[in-house]
Parts: sequence; structure tokens; C-alpha cells
Amino acid sequence: MSVLTLLLAGPLQSWGASSRFARRTTLNAPTKSGVIGLLAAARGIDREDDLQLARLGSLRFGVRIDQPGTVVRDFQTAQHLKTGKAMPLSERFYLADAVFVAAVEGDGALLNELHAALATPVYTPYLGRRSCPPGAPVELEVRVGVGLEQALAEEPWRASQWYQNRYGGGPATVTLLVEASDGSGEDLQRDQPTSFRTSHRQHALRSVKRSTMSVLPSCSVPAHDPFASFGDL
Repeated sequence: MSVLTLLLAGPLQSWGASSRFARRTTLNAPTKSGVIGLLAAARGIDREDDLQLARLGSLRFGVRIDQPGTVVRDFQTAQHLKTGKAMPLSERFYLADAVFVAAVEGDGALLNELHAALATPVYTPYLGRRSCPPGAPVELEVRVGVGLEQALAEEPWRASQWYQNRYGGGPATVTLLVEASDGSGEDLQRDQPTSFRTSHRQHALRSVKRSTMSVLPSCSVPAHDPFASFGDL
């Protein structure tokens, strides 16, 4: 068994599980469907390729909330390009300044393929929506012989330096959301992708186990820290 770890950090992210029509909300952490979609895009997998997408969907998923971010609201108006008629008003919600470590567990050969694809993606990765590009390279590493929980627990704290400084060099408590394949999780989340077809998107329920752990400040934040220029806010 192997685990591929990912860094999901950027000025804005949006991970909707039930967004429809004029109100598009975001959850407080990346969804499995969103991350599987990101990986599929990097590989160049077609939305109609149910077999390949099912292979990715079978990966076990987990995420660690290293920097929760802040929910922001964007109020949008638009006009139809051809008719000029006003389109319905819409509200869109985003997570600003959030940082997550996500991970998928499964076959090592597949994870190595995904890791290589993220370095040279067919389609540009984005953090939930096309308007949310990552502020740092997404791929971290493939770890062999470890489980999902261990990989998330051993990954260095990836929060921005200004955020880590808030703790004065002491430990911080972060939340882990890990898929419970045996259904023993406390929460159910409808983000297990079963179809990405534009005309027939479908998601099933997934069992999620919630826990917390302590993390210590990193010796140094990655050079790609998207928030380093913000200073100690």
C-alpha cells in the first residue's frame, strides 16, 4: 500500500458538495470528488471514461486542515453574451488563505502515475473551481509502506509562516478527516464520485472519521508559500 500526499494552498479555494443554481457554497475542507477531479484532469482523463474514473474513485481519501482560512462571499451579476439579457444573480462562497494536506491511499503504480501527472498536467489543476488556481505545486510525494493516517500524521505542518507565528513556537491542534472504508465514521458526506459526465453527475455517500492531532512549527515554510508576502497578520 502507498499514499500520495498533496498540498492544496492558494489565495482562494471552493469545495462545494451541494452547490446548485444561484447559491454556490463551500465546505470547510476539500471534497473527495473535487480532489479526484483534480487528479483526473492532471492525467487528461475524459469525463466519459467511467472505467478510469472509477479506478481513481476507489482510492481512499483523507485531508488535514493545516490552516482553516476564512469564508468570503462573492456577489455576481452577468448578462447573456448573445441576447444581452440579465442572468440570475448569484452568490459564491470561497475559503480565503486556507492550506490543506490531502492524501489518497491505494495501488503504488497508480499513485506514481498520478504524481508524475501533477508535475506535468494535461489540464491545469484548480482548487475546486477554475477561478481558484493553486498558489504552490500540488504534488508532494508518494510514500510506500504507510497507511493514510500515518502519512497525514507525519507530514510537516504546511501552514503559512505568518499563521504558524500566531502560536509563538508552540504546538497547534489540527483536524483530520479520513475516509472510513468500513463505514465506522461519525459523518456521512455525499462526495464519493460515481459519474463525472456533464449531463449526469452523480455522487454517493461516504463515511468520514474526524479526529485531531498536534503539530509543531516547521523549521521552514516551503519556498512556494503563497502567503509569505502578507507578513505577520
